[in-house]
Amino acid sequence: MLEQAFFDRLAWGAVPERPKLVIKLQERKEQHLQRSRIVRALYVMVGFTVLLAGLAMLVLPGPAFLVIPIGLAILALEFTWAETMLERAIEQGEKARHRAAETTAAQRALTGVAAGLGAAAVALWAMLGDIPVAPV
Repeated sequence: MLEQAFFDRLAWGAVPERPKLVIKLQERKEQHLQRSRIVRALYVMVGFTVLLAGLAMLVLPGPAFLVIPIGLAILALEFTWAETMLERAIEQGEKARHRAAETTAAQRALTGVAAGLGAAAVALWAMLGDIPVAPV
């Protein structure tokens, strides 16, 4: 049953290649595992710190979607679960990029019009609400 599902996915071309970043990390992982335990422990501490900072940036200002994969990449040198999560995140990012590239010109135009109307509404609200442009 599982073999048939695997071959069906192969026939349809649904099996994605491993992302290049994950392949590079696997190559570096072999070198990393030869380092001393102290250096490896420092990598783990830095990785968790970066990952937690990225998770905090989900609710705080900051580039969370850039920092979280960096933390996962550092932790992927030591932990398989981080490598799996990083691979999944990269695949989801690729899917989102492909979906964005497949948008039609009409969808892009409507998005531009909606953004322009939103900016105009904020400007009108600032003028009518007597909101100062610069803090006094």
